[in-house]
Amino acid sequence: MFRTNAQKRRLIFLAAPAAALAISLAGCSSPAASTAGGSGSSSIAAVIKGLDNPFFQAMQDGITDTASTDGVNVSVQAAADTADTTGQADKLTTLAGQDMGCFIINPISGTNLVQALAPIAAKGTPVVNIDQPLDADAASAAGVTPATYIGTDNEAAGGKAGEFVAGKVAAGAKVAIIGGVAGNVTSAARIDGFKAAASGLEVVQEEAADWKRELALTKATDIIAANPDIAAFFAANDDMGLGIVKAVENAGKTGQIVVVSVDGNKDALESVAAGGLSATVAQYPFAIGQLGVQACEVAVKGGTLPSNVESPTALVTEQNASDAIAKFPQPFEEFTNPLADLLG
Repeated sequence: MFRTNAQKRRLIFLAAPAAALAISLAGCSSPAASTAGGSGSSSIAAVIKGLDNPFFQAMQDGITDTASTDGVNVSVQAAADTADTTGQADKLTTLAGQDMGCFIINPISGTNLVQALAPIAAKGTPVVNIDQPLDADAASAAGVTPATYIGTDNEAAGGKAGEFVAGKVAAGAKVAIIGGVAGNVTSAARIDGFKAAASGLEVVQEEAADWKRELALTKATDIIAANPDIAAFFAANDDMGLGIVKAVENAGKTGQIVVVSVDGNKDALESVAAGGLSATVAQYPFAIGQLGVQACEVAVKGGTLPSNVESPTALVTEQNASDAIAKFPQPFEEFTNPLADLLG
């Protein structure tokens, strides 16, 4: 993935992911430590959300490709789908007894992995929390303190979407918002950022569609029927955004209603290029997975990690969609690896 070791440490993405890597699945998380504990193993376990969503497929690619490049043993386990909170926790519980030097966790909710993490934390094994933050109060009560959190500034991502929409529709225009699972902190942050940036617009309806395309299609269909003058939609992820695009198409209003989402999955990038989605705020799940592995490498060696590592985002419109597609799943804009100095 990197042409040289030095380049790898300085820039997050320079080449395409490795073609294949046999992986098993594993999960977990853990304590507060920024130094490795437990058995001293250098192996890494990762538990991520469901691979029914292409965002998490790209995240898995970032984990496995980086581990392959760096010569690290990694075991990745995914939930059955993006709503499988109990199944994901069960996978982590099963893996918690294995000899791992570090765990990467991408919980479905802020609390669903906390109890499974408690015995890992008790061993002093470092945990790297990516994408979806643990609930701070629940984690503290269970004695779980991640070594670091790696993820998108979701409020800023929503803000980029809001700024785009505000620039595309008239002041005071009607907009609707479709979020993920009700109460989800990631969805809420994206919506808050959108509302702040699009404060001059009228939000006529806000619905939760559980991150699912078909449910978003249904919700958007109803919203369009009730508000024929709706000017724009914001969706908290690409799958829901693509469901909205279908609802707009079914209503015969393609090109008349602005639709913006967050994630930057390949099918969303292709939709932007084709004039379906108006824009997507691309996160870099490949980068998040890569940074997770590199953070574990630092932790296993006893290094101290920053409490938070922000992964980048970029607004993708019809003008730059082809660049984003060409470089997918890696970022189409270079950024400096925030862990470079710690990797040595």
